[in-house]
Amino acid sequence: MYYFIEPMTEDDIPEVQQIESQSFTTPWSANTYKREIRNTASCRYLVVRSSPTPPPPRTGRDQAQRRPSIIGQIAAALFPPANGSTHSSPIIGYGGLWLTVDDAHVTTIGVDPQHRGFGVGELLLNGLIDAAYELRAKMLTLEVRVSNTVAQQLYLKYGFQPAGTRPRYYTDNGEDALIMWTEAIDSPEYQSRLSEMRRQLYARLQRQVAEKRSAVRVS
Repeated sequence: MYYFIEPMTEDDIPEVQQIESQSFTTPWSANTYKREIRNTASCRYLVVRSSPTPPPPRTGRDQAQRRPSIIGQIAAALFPPANGSTHSSPIIGYGGLWLTVDDAHVTTIGVDPQHRGFGVGELLLNGLIDAAYELRAKMLTLEVRVSNTVAQQLYLKYGFQPAGTRPRYYTDNGEDALIMWTEAIDSPEYQSRLSEMRRQLYARLQRQVAEKRSAVRVS
């Protein structure tokens, strides 16, 4: 199996909503996703798929990007499709952002519960960072629940820093949101951090693949 990232399409929305219903208490409507996907001038939405075969070769456009993109193959995946699905490439995660002037706002990241804790969310975050570069954003920002320390640790690792709160931001329980911002993502310092984080992520996913293969041989 392989994990890879590709742009979300309208056909993906039912699978995305299924994951979203397991991840959030206030899911978006299908029409909201359609509106976001169609707004290619300022929005980017991605899905992560698991596949038994490698993803297609990267296109010339991908190779021409100004920095190494994580979109496409990054590492062999870990598990077969959940629930015995016959779909060769089921969606196991999704994420999106929109551009506001010259800042990219991460709007959502969701991962199938059966695939959490294995780097899928981090893979998505990297894809969104690439999308921010594509949109020529200067910085990234997001909101995260003040209680969600696991997500906060991931964002901190990628250079997001706390910059205030939005009181009672979440309508389901009135919880505050922590606002986080990166430094300028085209700065040498951020580029260096990103390169190192991607090296570590690739090594982690490759290690998990090796462990999975060893377990299969033993059984």
